[in-house]
Amino acid sequence: MEHFYTLQGEGAWTGHAAYFIRLGGCDVGCVWCDVKDSWDATAHPQMTNVELAHIAAAHHGRIAVVTGGEPAMHQLGPLCDALHDCGMRVHIETSGAHELSGKLDFVTLSPKKFKAPLLSSLQQADELKVVVYHKSDLLWAEEHAANVRPGCKLYLQPEWSRKETMVPLIIDYIKLHPQWQLSLQTHKYINIP
Repeated sequence: MEHFYTLQGEGAWTGHAAYFIRLGGCDVGCVWCDVKDSWDATAHPQMTNVELAHIAAAHHGRIAVVTGGEPAMHQLGPLCDALHDCGMRVHIETSGAHELSGKLDFVTLSPKKFKAPLLSSLQQADELKVVVYHKSDLLWAEEHAANVRPGCKLYLQPEWSRKETMVPLIIDYIKLHPQWQLSLQTHKYINIP
């Protein structure tokens, strides 16, 4: 759908320079999705994996973040290989609803209620980032945290439109459950893509 150089705005890699590659196509359909234009894979231009990797590698940052839509709907092996051949790390942001493919250096899994993550995807997560829209999402987060591997970073992130209500709730929850950390969409606060 689009590709651009910016800073990672949320999670463990917040503040790092990264080249974002947003793939078209999504069958999860989150109501709060801020890139609904990405859902139709056929509505976007096609590029070769090598072409995209060379464009990403022309920037100083060495992280490529493959996102969507739902990037795991695609066979990512060739894209990962092309990015690695150009000296890039490959990160993915996924709902976990599809099997992961390709050699991924860091997996951010953000489960969605609309289409459950696969156990195999949860067990490959390096970070579990749960969007909190309602108080009940905290229990839902714990249910998913029970299925990730040891050492997986655990993040609670307020849904942007409800941040004023959810941030205090999340802070109180983390004080009682310090295995979790707060993730904020810092790119929205500082108005970068």
